[in-house]
Amino acid sequence: MLLKLLADDLRWALLRALARSDRRVHELVALVRKPANLVSYHLRRLREQALVTEHRSAADRRDVYYSLALDRLRGLYFAAGESLHPALKPEPSAPPAAAKKAKTKGTRVLFLCTHNSARSQMAEAFLRQLRPDLEVASAGTMVTEVHPLAIRAVASHHLDISGQRSKHLSEFVGQRFDYVITVCDRARESCPIFPGDPEQLHWSIPDPAAVDGDETTRLRAFEAAARELLARLRLLVALLERDRR
Repeated sequence: MLLKLLADDLRWALLRALARSDRRVHELVALVRKPANLVSYHLRRLREQALVTEHRSAADRRDVYYSLALDRLRGLYFAAGESLHPALKPEPSAPPAAAKKAKTKGTRVLFLCTHNSARSQMAEAFLRQLRPDLEVASAGTMVTEVHPLAIRAVASHHLDISGQRSKHLSEFVGQRFDYVITVCDRARESCPIFPGDPEQLHWSIPDPAAVDGDETTRLRAFEAAARELLARLRLLVALLERDRR
């Protein structure tokens, strides 16, 4: 069933587009150069199999962002191969070699969100932990402070971000970055142009600070955002290594 679903050229093109960044329908229409109704039909087919997820933009509720459910896709893909022959079962991944890390040395990544208080701060810390050879920074369209629950959420991952500070994106305008990654919908719409034509990616992650409830409920929202960021960052590392070959 999965391989039959992926055999369609347009569905494959949509998955490839979503593999690097969350996107809205009109952005996907422009990328694949197909009519909007046809793109929407194939997105629905992918959603029915939970290969693609959707949620409304926090910046404009009329917009919907689509995301690739890469973990589910990977699981189904390898399960399909193993069902054909046990030799197609995936082998455990080896840790990245030092030679691969050298290829990404000097690569600069900037994370942006609205307040630079939670999502972008966590992303900065996680990526620096995963790949200390990269130059990583974060900023916001407004300056506040690092959220106490963000500090607690990443502490379980053996990280201390209590010494990090909230920074305005104006501190980085004019600097060169290889990748600029927005982790909230509002920041994406106000993201400035950076020199050197960096690749701009978008991860449409709900704002944990917007969750109401008692402290336990709110902390769970921050922990969920941290888990999603960490999962996406591990996939980003694989993309960075491939892009720098």
